[in-house]
Amino acid sequence: MTTPATDLNSAAGADPADFAAALRPHAEDAFAHELKALAAADDRPRPARWKLSPWAVATYLLGGTLPDGTVITPKYVGPRRIVEVAVTTLATDRALLLLGVPGTAKTWVSEHLAAAVSGDSTLLVQGTAGTPEEAIRYGWNYAQLLAHGPSRDALVPSPVMRAMSEGMTARVEELTRIPADVQDTLITILSEKTLPIPELGQECQAVSGFNLIATANDRDRGVNDLSSALRRRFNTVVLPLPATAEDEVDIVSRRVDQLGRSLDLPAGTDAIDEIRRVVTVFRELRSGVTADGRTKLKSPSGTLSTAEAISVVTGGLALAAHFGDGVLRSGDVAAGILGAVVRDPAADRVIWQEYLETVVRERDGWKDFYRACREVTA
Repeated sequence: MTTPATDLNSAAGADPADFAAALRPHAEDAFAHELKALAAADDRPRPARWKLSPWAVATYLLGGTLPDGTVITPKYVGPRRIVEVAVTTLATDRALLLLGVPGTAKTWVSEHLAAAVSGDSTLLVQGTAGTPEEAIRYGWNYAQLLAHGPSRDALVPSPVMRAMSEGMTARVEELTRIPADVQDTLITILSEKTLPIPELGQECQAVSGFNLIATANDRDRGVNDLSSALRRRFNTVVLPLPATAEDEVDIVSRRVDQLGRSLDLPAGTDAIDEIRRVVTVFRELRSGVTADGRTKLKSPSGTLSTAEAISVVTGGLALAAHFGDGVLRSGDVAAGILGAVVRDPAADRVIWQEYLETVVRERDGWKDFYRACREVTA
């Protein structure tokens, strides 16, 4: 049987307090106080085995203030209706597919939905080109299998199978990276809500509360497209890029602040000017036009996503903390931006240099940034 991560830590002699120091705690651990406060204030109907009502799940993702004064921080900044449709889907018998370009918080939203609905976001299948069928169905403990033959004790359930038997939410990341024949293993699970175990002449039937969240990105179309039969089993919700620059700045600031605290870096609020500058560069190159609409630009081959902006700023803060005076400056983010923009050394470098000379060089208050970018580009 699969051993939960917490059991592995306990077996290694870890103190429970050590979990608070985890570099990247699971959503249900990092925001346990918010989930507890929501559960206490939540008097609305809850679907079977849900920890919160759909209204409370949406509030957990979008943020708000509870009657007792508890502030629920936003986990997703975007249209409210998108979150409401996603949550409502999980309350039905249809699975949820979160679709969007890389960096639109699909994995982040998936994790927080599972944490709010089931209290456990760890029932996860990571999709890759080498994901086997056993990762979705079940595997075998071969020592038990050879010693005693096929039996329930020898069977090793997948995260999906565990979610079915316990009435919880399973997650499948990067569904379109999984080979098509393995993808189709989900068809019976999602349509019949059962998983046959022919070796034992048995089946695992899903209990109330079971559902599945999958993610896929638009750039992977054509890698392993979903069959029409499988796609029909999902309700697809498209997560867009942040609608405005201020929304994106808000997202980057929040995540940088969270990451900075876990890494003991300077507070992200001290870096708001550089965050706004990084976001502006990414948005302009991504859209192919400057913010004022006056200058058309060529877009590089990379996605220049919000997630990459977070990475650039976090890396800059680390440079400022360990090799500077702790204050984020243009020179700290220049190399990160260059790495994000120039993916194709030939074509993207030309696009970047053109942007520097025609836009950045002429922009008021950007002289330091221009010089820093020119230095690393050269």
